[in-house]
Amino acid sequence: MRIKSSLLNISAGLGNQIIITALSFISRTVFINSLGIEYLGINGLFTSILSMLTLAEAGIGSSIIYNLYKPVADNDRPKILALMQLYKKAYQIIAGVVLVLGLGLMPFLDLFIKETSVENISFIYVLFLINTAAPYLFVYKNSFLNVNQKNYIVTIVFSISAIISTCMKIAILYFTENYILYLTVESILSIITSIIVAYIVDKMYPFLREKIKRKLDPETKASFIKNMKAIILQNVGNYFIFGVDSILISSFVSIAAVGLYSNYKMLIDICRTFLNQVFTNTYHSLGNLVAKESAEAIYRIFKVTYLLNFWLYSLLSIMLYLMVEPFIDIWIGTEFKMTNIVLLILVIAFYERGMRNSLSAVKITAGIFHEDRFSPMFQAVINLGVSLIFVKFWGIAGIFAGSVISALMIPFWYTPWLVYKKVFHQPVGLYYRSYVYYTVIGAVTCLIATRVIKLIPSNTLLELIFQSVLCFILVNIIYVALFYRTAEFKYLLVVARSLLLKLPKVSTIYHKTIKRKRHMEVGGTK
Repeated sequence: MRIKSSLLNISAGLGNQIIITALSFISRTVFINSLGIEYLGINGLFTSILSMLTLAEAGIGSSIIYNLYKPVADNDRPKILALMQLYKKAYQIIAGVVLVLGLGLMPFLDLFIKETSVENISFIYVLFLINTAAPYLFVYKNSFLNVNQKNYIVTIVFSISAIISTCMKIAILYFTENYILYLTVESILSIITSIIVAYIVDKMYPFLREKIKRKLDPETKASFIKNMKAIILQNVGNYFIFGVDSILISSFVSIAAVGLYSNYKMLIDICRTFLNQVFTNTYHSLGNLVAKESAEAIYRIFKVTYLLNFWLYSLLSIMLYLMVEPFIDIWIGTEFKMTNIVLLILVIAFYERGMRNSLSAVKITAGIFHEDRFSPMFQAVINLGVSLIFVKFWGIAGIFAGSVISALMIPFWYTPWLVYKKVFHQPVGLYYRSYVYYTVIGAVTCLIATRVIKLIPSNTLLELIFQSVLCFILVNIIYVALFYRTAEFKYLLVVARSLLLKLPKVSTIYHKTIKRKRHMEVGGTK
């Protein structure tokens, strides 16, 4: 059941990602041509500023989702209702807090914007704020689908909404070049989509509308508050690690530089979102595994997901490093490129953060929130300190270097130590040995791919596609040659075969082949 649910979620997620990626390139191209790089910078800056106001949401969401796993598995409806009611009230408070704090930041917008010719900055900011706060009034029910491993429903609804929204926004930019109308349409459709998902959840699970018959027990409530506080602290730190780059660039360089960075960020985020569709949709299955299985079984599955984690993140890291610059040349022009050292640091940060993905999934699903609540805060202090020093010497590259250095100093060693001690009950040295082994393989593969790819020109889109396909095939051939004998690879192969057999056409052909083979064997015996 876990495999089937994960397959549905991953398939829906990947299909959504392909559609959204195609539309995002068209939208970004029209946006740049219609409004220019400064509007692109404003877009990235306000997104970063407002993400700071939503930190509490992730804390409450993660904590309640963790508490929902067991009652959902046990079909304990009274407890589910009590948790969902708590979730609803929490999100209503969050929506109000985000709105009030967002309005409170308005007088200080000039501090974040070094230079710009964009008009109606305050009104644009208010539209961003509404789009951030309003969906919280409805979105809490999404998580119930996630816990029930039906996230594909949310994905499908949001995919349809994104297609409609993107097409309308492209038309608005192309025909009117009106940024305010563009944002207004985005806000309205975002709210409507959240309402539709909430309605679907009510239809699928009518009991969620029943009156609460039981209050939360003190133990669950205390656990929720404890975990929520820990996750909020973590997210405050995470914001100052991942969320302030655009603000620092705008403050110390220019708003136009934020626009340049936003193109790189979009390409990297597409890769990250693509991989998250694979990994995030297995987290809820992993949560079920952590709740029921032994430490040995969890560790065995972790090693499998860790190999998959390395395989996919290193593959996309190599392709990003080799393909981003020629792609930007062909897509929007050389003037939109940053230096190669900036790209290298961004790719290293993408790889390092991605390699912690499987580990973080185990940590979250095992409910390890309180123990490392201060880690992101320490990392944030190091990140800001290093970034503020290095930006004076290296510019934008110095800001991104702070993220990498702070990650290596805190979560790189502390997160593995926690998970291996509390969940796996294994020496953490096993993790670092695998990490070094995998990273060396990835680095050598990158060097080989670089040598091969550089032999082929990339002056046209067709040549770049050929380079990408060649790089993809080359890296996978090397990895298959190195890992095909390992237990983890064999396990992944079995899972891949079982997933293929769940596809209707493949399954039908397989069973017909088996039936025909048995018939021939019987005939031969006679």
